[in-house]
Amino acid sequence: MNYLDGFRNPDAAVALTARIARLADDLARQGCQATVMEVCGTHTMAIARYAIRDVLPQQVELVSGPGCPVCVTDAGYIDAAIELARRGIVIATFGDMVRVPGSQGTLADVREEGFDVEVCYSPMGAVDLALANPDREIVFLAIGFETTTAPVVTLVDYAIKHAIKNLSLLVAFKCVPPALAALVTDPEIRVDAFLCPAHVSAIIGEKAYRPFVEAYHVPCVIAGFEPLDILYGLHEILRQVSRGEAAVVNQYSRVVRSDGNVVAQRLMATYLETVDVSWRGIGIIPGSGLALRASYGEYDATCRHAIEVSSGTSDPGCRCGDVLKGKIKPPECPLFGAACTPLNPVGPCMVSSEGSCAAYYRYARG
Repeated sequence: MNYLDGFRNPDAAVALTARIARLADDLARQGCQATVMEVCGTHTMAIARYAIRDVLPQQVELVSGPGCPVCVTDAGYIDAAIELARRGIVIATFGDMVRVPGSQGTLADVREEGFDVEVCYSPMGAVDLALANPDREIVFLAIGFETTTAPVVTLVDYAIKHAIKNLSLLVAFKCVPPALAALVTDPEIRVDAFLCPAHVSAIIGEKAYRPFVEAYHVPCVIAGFEPLDILYGLHEILRQVSRGEAAVVNQYSRVVRSDGNVVAQRLMATYLETVDVSWRGIGIIPGSGLALRASYGEYDATCRHAIEVSSGTSDPGCRCGDVLKGKIKPPECPLFGAACTPLNPVGPCMVSSEGSCAAYYRYARG
């Protein structure tokens, strides 16, 4: 039997769903309901793929939050990357950034114009480009949550150790815990609990959520990506909500440890410092970003190439910002499935393979 088959057992799913229904009945007797937000794009895709919303009682609402790093990257960041490409600099990036709209175009557009935009399948692909093109400047688009931050920062570590002088990073790293605080304090959003991201949690550890839970009394449950992982996580969330409790519970202990990945944390602390950064559709969240320390400015593309990253502008008809905050579901955007599709995306939530709009379009239309 495949290892994952145990996490997809239909009989266990039925039993868990029944237990969730009983907890929902408890909420109904109390005259309340639970709005649960997942803040992981892989959770978003799994919830849509396995139609988990369809088996939940009406007292339980699942909403998607800013769990996709591509989606929360401002249009102005894309504008800066486009400007660098037009200066003759080689842009190295993961593939899902190529079609993300900036204020007036995408990296795919400038590539069609003849400028160099190279897709990398790992951060080391940027090193390969730098070594293969010693007379060209290479800029790697360094975006992501804590999951990808450490692997990308190894580029700086490697460049220093191997005296690579033509490589720099355009940094837009973001951290999840501060975003949770921004969401629960937004008066326009209702969030009763968070289904916390598994990949991110593997890096930052269970303990990273404790200050948030203590400050805001909002349950946080770390869960894996299989159907039973998600149902089990929702069961624990509803158990806490129905009893008025709030705690961090790690239900992905086969991967996530209390302290997280200490080696990755040490690497990030060496090269990065905490900063205030802007999230597309949300605005500036204090202490939610990581930037290269000034002592490593040689590897910071904004310093090296004297370029500024602004917030930029988005299509006024696109409601990705409201989707990212959980204010609306993707089909409520007037562009969804019409002007905006995966083949012709208007907003980043339809571009990324982890975007909420892409998940709804693929699995939840009709």
